[in-house]
Amino acid sequence: MTQENLAVKIGVSRQTIAKWEAGKSTPDLKKSRLLAEALETTLDNLIAYNPKEHWGAPIPPKGKHIFGVVTVDEKGQIVIPPKARVVFRIDAGDQLVVLGDESQGLALVKPDGFLAIADAVRRVAPTLES
Repeated sequence: MTQENLAVKIGVSRQTIAKWEAGKSTPDLKKSRLLAEALETTLDNLIAYNPKEHWGAPIPPKGKHIFGVVTVDEKGQIVIPPKARVVFRIDAGDQLVVLGDESQGLALVKPDGFLAIADAVRRVAPTLES
């Protein structure tokens, strides 16, 4: 997104966006909220995100997270980071579906979410064949 496009979305000048990017000024709370919405992230990420804590990755879009690295032990077990367990409401005893794609990696999904996705794909698949 260009500075001009962003400026139009939140109702400021392109020069204002340039000053914010350069650290010469900061947006007020209302403009910060609009900025976060325009960039499809959270206000917290906009204010407190530290790329060094996330391997230099840019601010993630709203709903996307980088929780950190986990280590697989000798039994093949991992510990899901506490923040991830809170965000995704994962409690001891919960079951997760492990999905894999050799080119992209593994994903952990709650069974009800996976079944909903599978059901949607099943409903759409016949229309794709026509």
